[in-house]
Amino acid sequence: MEQDDVQAGQLYTLQLPSTQESITQLEALIETIADKYKISEDTFANMMTCLNEALINAIKHGNRMDADKKVIINAEVEPKRIVWTVTDEGPGFDYTNLPDPTAAENIENLTGRGVFIIKHLADQCIFNASGNEVELHFKI
Repeated sequence: MEQDDVQAGQLYTLQLPSTQESITQLEALIETIADKYKISEDTFANMMTCLNEALINAIKHGNRMDADKKVIINAEVEPKRIVWTVTDEGPGFDYTNLPDPTAAENIENLTGRGVFIIKHLADQCIFNASGNEVELHFKI
């Protein structure tokens, strides 16, 4: 890999239908980027976990499993970080008002941990105002 290539910033984009099969395409892109830019195993694992969670949330909660609605994934590779964005066509949600999955009353719930996990594994997590796009930063 030539340093000039990374400094220019490389952009990768996927436009995926809101189906479970889209997860495989996203995972393939993450693997391609990780190989090309020699991403550490820890960062690779964190990206895989966070992006799977973000895509599943976009498909399930954002686009309500409507296969006609798309999820747009962008990855911008910069010299010291990768910035991923996951955008769905749903109305968004109030990301500031989520139940704490570590609270006693929620600890046994089978769902509700995605955003919590993302916030802890990504180096930075930024939601847009309406809550239908998340930007995830990973240092490389």
